[in-house]
Amino acid sequence: MSKEVLKVYYYPKCGTCRKALKWLQEQGRELELHDLFEQSPSEQTVRDWLHASGLPVRKLFNTSGEVYKELKLKDKLPSMTEDEQIALLASNGRLVKRPVVTDGKQATVGFKEEDYAQTWSGVQV
Repeated sequence: MSKEVLKVYYYPKCGTCRKALKWLQEQGRELELHDLFEQSPSEQTVRDWLHASGLPVRKLFNTSGEVYKELKLKDKLPSMTEDEQIALLASNGRLVKRPVVTDGKQATVGFKEEDYAQTWSGVQV
């Protein structure tokens, strides 16, 4: 069975992203890379991530990032609708927790090796 090409939304200078890419490459995965700092995701892409990951939209925010802190989103997000939060993520790729990896059916946000092993190892059970 062939493995799906994985879309990886990342920032090349991010250490966590580099670890994730290395892990995926060691598994022999074919990757399609998308630099979040060069091009922000569309609102539909963010919605696709939410559907594929099963996560609430707040889990897609990079809470340790400069832009998140500058915009004081810790205080603002709770009163925003999901649509407003999605629009905000789509407006600035620096707000997205990275990397986001998806094959269109499932998605992971951030990098935890055990989650990647379960989701992206390519081992057919």
